Amino acid sequence: MFCKATLVTAALGLIASATPILNTNGVRIPIASRAALTSEDGIFDHDRAILLNIHTINKHRANLINLERNVGAHSFKPGAEIKPLARIPERLAKLHMKRQSESLTDENEAEWSGSISIGTPAQKFVIDFDTGSSDLWVPSAACTDDVCAKKSLYDTTKSSTTSKKSGNFTIHYGDGSSVSGPVFTDTVNVAGISIKDQYFSPVTTLSSVFSDDPIDGILGLAYPKLSNFQQVIEFYNVSLKADLTFVFSQNPFFNTAIEQSAVKEKVFAFKLAKEGSELFLGGVNDKLYTGKIETHAVDTSTGFWHIQGASILANKKTEVYGAIDGATLYDEKNGFYSYPCDTPPTIAFTWGGSEWAISKDNVNLGQTKEGSGQCIGALAAQDLGLGDNTWLLGDSFMKNVYTAFSFEDDTVGFAALA
Repeated sequence: MFCKATLVTAALGLIASATPILNTNGVRIPIASRAALTSEDGIFDHDRAILLNIHTINKHRANLINLERNVGAHSFKPGAEIKPLARIPERLAKLHMKRQSESLTDENEAEWSGSISIGTPAQKFVIDFDTGSSDLWVPSAACTDDVCAKKSLYDTTKSSTTSKKSGNFTIHYGDGSSVSGPVFTDTVNVAGISIKDQYFSPVTTLSSVFSDDPIDGILGLAYPKLSNFQQVIEFYNVSLKADLTFVFSQNPFFNTAIEQSAVKEKVFAFKLAKEGSELFLGGVNDKLYTGKIETHAVDTSTGFWHIQGASILANKKTEVYGAIDGATLYDEKNGFYSYPCDTPPTIAFTWGGSEWAISKDNVNLGQTKEGSGQCIGALAAQDLGLGDNTWLLGDSFMKNVYTAFSFEDDTVGFAALA
């Protein structure tokens, strides 16, 4: 399932609980959806899906590198490994270069973006809210890449609250390019939630991957363990007669907001939909769901929103495409399967409580080609290096539920949409 708003779940036993998470004085942020994998005529965009798949692999590769550096490889789950950098095939690299020269279009349903500001006075940006990473970056006015010419740019000389820090920020992408830049702190404001001294990178190198992407940057909402930003403290221990070094990962935006008491509750929540999507910071919006929120414990050792206890049911069976008559492997390398469009599967996830079904529309990524009668399923088989028996659940799942992420008790919760 392809999305930048994601949670990780492992298929192990767990009993679910129904714990109320109450609406408080939080703020709602309308978010727009972009980067569809289905064309307007209902055909699966195979090339875009492959590019997004490569992007996802490399993002989580970077996450695991940060986790190993910040905590150690002992925090990896069984089967987890840092994969080699996934490369974009030459054919798609040429297609990607062609797309860079085309005008931008407002597409939907793989990224979820909204507005923020950085600095004093405020400099505004459109960013992707990403639960699958921890850092904030936006393009710098010092960036000379062609990609940056299409973006809003952060100018350090125009903010009275900016401060340069040591270190550098870098993420590598499958076309050989990267996003990189220096490290700064500044005031960051998201829908009126204003925090001081937030670590971020005004990047001076911006990957061509973002050429046809309307967003300016990314704001991560995962745990600090995945952060690329570090604080290094060196000192001499008299008792041990040795120089010691401690390395601390820096807080992502929402954790800083919690630390500075800028939010009432240590919870944020998403509603993802074709219309009316929102991110709610500082609680949940009880107008958007019914009943209680069913919560599940997060394994915080990984830095991801990693909940255990998942079981999948496809047509009431525990195997997926094998339980669907007429399903076939469409792309072995990237793990895509097709099924007869007129008999879509019934797919649901459960964590020992309710069965959370994926609607037929959200299962379907489009026909393999016009008139084929075969549609691509949103559930793909791909090893991202995150560990054995691990699912990465994105918007194909989250569009069916109201999802709450809690740092208060380290849980992820689901509720029925209102």
